[in-house]
Amino acid sequence: MKKLVAYLRKYRKECVLGPLFKLLEACLELIVPLVMAKIIDTGVVNNAGSGYIWRMGALLAGMGLAGLAFSITAQYFAAKAACGFGAELRHALFERTQRLSRSQIKTMGAPTLIQRMTGDVNQVQSGLNLALRLLLRSPFVVMGAMIMAFVVDARCALIFLAVIPALAAVVAGIMAITMPMHKQARKRLDGVLSATRENLTGARVIRAFNLQTQEIQSFRQKNDALTSLSRLSGRISALMNPLTYVLVNLALVALLRTGAVRVDVGGITQGELVALVNYLSQILVELVKLADLIVSISRALACAERIQSVLSVEPDLLDPVQVPNASADDCAVRFDHVSMRYPGAAADTLTDISFALGKGEMMGIIGGTGAGKSTLVELIPRFYDVTGGEVSVLGRDVRAWNRAELRKHIGNVPQKARLFSGTIRENLCYGRENATEAELRDALEAAQALDVVASKAEGLDAPVAQGGTNFSGGQRQRLTIARALVGRPDILILDDSASALDFATEARLRQAIRQLDFHPTTFVVSQRISSVRNADVIAVLDDGHLVGLGTHDALMESCQVYREICASQEGGEAK
Repeated sequence: MKKLVAYLRKYRKECVLGPLFKLLEACLELIVPLVMAKIIDTGVVNNAGSGYIWRMGALLAGMGLAGLAFSITAQYFAAKAACGFGAELRHALFERTQRLSRSQIKTMGAPTLIQRMTGDVNQVQSGLNLALRLLLRSPFVVMGAMIMAFVVDARCALIFLAVIPALAAVVAGIMAITMPMHKQARKRLDGVLSATRENLTGARVIRAFNLQTQEIQSFRQKNDALTSLSRLSGRISALMNPLTYVLVNLALVALLRTGAVRVDVGGITQGELVALVNYLSQILVELVKLADLIVSISRALACAERIQSVLSVEPDLLDPVQVPNASADDCAVRFDHVSMRYPGAAADTLTDISFALGKGEMMGIIGGTGAGKSTLVELIPRFYDVTGGEVSVLGRDVRAWNRAELRKHIGNVPQKARLFSGTIRENLCYGRENATEAELRDALEAAQALDVVASKAEGLDAPVAQGGTNFSGGQRQRLTIARALVGRPDILILDDSASALDFATEARLRQAIRQLDFHPTTFVVSQRISSVRNADVIAVLDDGHLVGLGTHDALMESCQVYREICASQEGGEAK
């Protein structure tokens, strides 16, 4: 939590003024029992007259209005600081997750990151709001009431001195027990959210294999574990109020007995006894508030630790301090004995890959499932770092590039076509923000997606649902290809991005890419022989090894793996 305090710097004034106005309200509250004592002793017992009582009543009303004004002002400043703090935290978390690599995000888990950016931040924001209003006020009233009790009568005030430590012990004990439970509950909540997300995204697979019953049972187990822990912590926290009420009421009985004797012998007045009872009541109310505050703060602290654990993760992909000049290499992309292993994996995903591709050339990449095709092309925009060797783009090692600058030269179309909520125009302009209408249409034409736009009454301004769910799989793929072409990249990566297209549309797409006026170096990852047959060079991967490199005709003669792939797709007839 200490490190998160840095995000309150913009709200120092509010963090001071909020508690200050609450303390002013508390001061007025501590004076009220003394005024009531005066009304009883002077106005009633001594028959000072109704005028005196009305004047003191007006004073109480004025103090009440002033206290209300102080309270509202304190709430305004506390809410402003808390909401601003929450906004700063969310911004910092989002910025940090944007800087993390793919492997780090996969390791932490998307549901956990979303929960920490929403629920955890809200919990911390609520805890801060309560802390600014009550963390100083409640102890101040408790100690102030005890001091005022000694001012009224020291002998009766000894009862206050005995009950306050007992109340503090109850509060501290319950907090010590429940705080670890709150932390564990947040972890179990992550598990429930993760299971929910997996079931929603994999609903079709679950139904296809008729696993609904097993998934419901698995979810119920996780949810029941969270529920039981939450109930246990709730029951322990619920002990706070009855225990504090019992202690305070016992103290009240002792106070009335002692006070009655003191009044009878003339040690104190009736009004002073009433003031002592009021001070004890104030202590009870404030301790109940303090107990609830501690429960809220303990939850907020648990959430703050989870937020801090994300903010403390340093990105494992860093840009160089100084960017060297590019070499005189004419190749657009060069792999030099490249090996790559995912974090925590037992073996390399890619092993000793070497090839060079010239500017404007097309490379087809083919191989069995899990051969490492996607991993290979993801090394080009440096989504991951190599564990051995070197990947060079435009004559410079990708680790020597500024990643933002590197990716301006690369148009990447991933395996899963992803569209964002908004309009078709907004999605295409991800490729280049200032693209003209003509450039957008040229990209759509090359991607064979003009008919997608033409079928919409709004044209380029047609709405896109979240994830592009209002488009078919083939339409999404063509629009994502168009988005990549809008940026006129030097290197175009098509990672199995035409799998939902028919053969005729895919053939027109490949021909259109060949005819682009900016002549990108193109990587085509595919399972189809027809998609890579006419590439300038074809790379054949098998279990992370490059087992073939050449044209279609050359590989038919030299590469057994390639011949087997052709035979499996062409009915055994190697053409």
